[in-house]
Amino acid sequence: MKRLLLRAVVFAAAAAALAFLVLPVAAIFLRVPPGKLLHQLSSPVVTDALIVSAKTSVIAQVLILLFGTPLAYLVASRRFRGRALVVTLVELPLVLPPAVAGIGLLALFGRAGLLGTSIPFTQTAVVLAVAFVSSPLYIRQAIAAFEAVDPNLTAASRTLGAGEGRTFFRVVLPLARGGLAAGEALAFARGLGEFGATIMFAGSLQGVTQTLPLAIYSAFSLNFDTALAMGALLVIVSAALLIVLKLVLTWQPSRRTSSFLSARSS
Repeated sequence: MKRLLLRAVVFAAAAAALAFLVLPVAAIFLRVPPGKLLHQLSSPVVTDALIVSAKTSVIAQVLILLFGTPLAYLVASRRFRGRALVVTLVELPLVLPPAVAGIGLLALFGRAGLLGTSIPFTQTAVVLAVAFVSSPLYIRQAIAAFEAVDPNLTAASRTLGAGEGRTFFRVVLPLARGGLAAGEALAFARGLGEFGATIMFAGSLQGVTQTLPLAIYSAFSLNFDTALAMGALLVIVSAALLIVLKLVLTWQPSRRTSSFLSARSS
């Protein structure tokens, strides 16, 4: 009897937790009919915010890949004094309140800031805000992915005459690609939903700096249906990214790596 009661309590708690996580998302789609949601998505506010979000997110992720990948590889492949401090500094934006991140960017890039630029409240500011808050997710995952690469394979590649650059692109990247793609998917999702740092550093100007999260906030008190439509769009995009992430994690390292090493040894 006690065992049955314990099972009932466990299942009830699990059902309550699952309902708490699922019902708010489901309510977005159930609150307004699908036809009305699609109609709201055609409004200028939504299309402008979607364009700004897509443009700034893509540019931010390109910058993260270009600058974050070398940083992650150096941290993963080198052992040096202060390495733990570097990793901590990389992770710090993850725990900073978004408003603090926005103030920090203003203090650095503002007209009266350390660099004294005119970047704030421009689309460039959105890109920087998105990159700042989302890059640690990619860099930290990339460090773990590079650390998981078998050093014997890279040593074998170098022994067979491949240079450091060739070894990186032909051996290390194929082996680490699953972790890198997973980190990028998480960074993209985080950047797409960024709100606090963006509104502090870039403002919320329609068609210029107003991303989908900022547009949802602006529309909340004016047209709740429009806010729901944009929320539904972000849910769909986030779900798609989650599915892509799960697929990426099932990938196996490319056979090109072993083929490359075999070709070098023959």
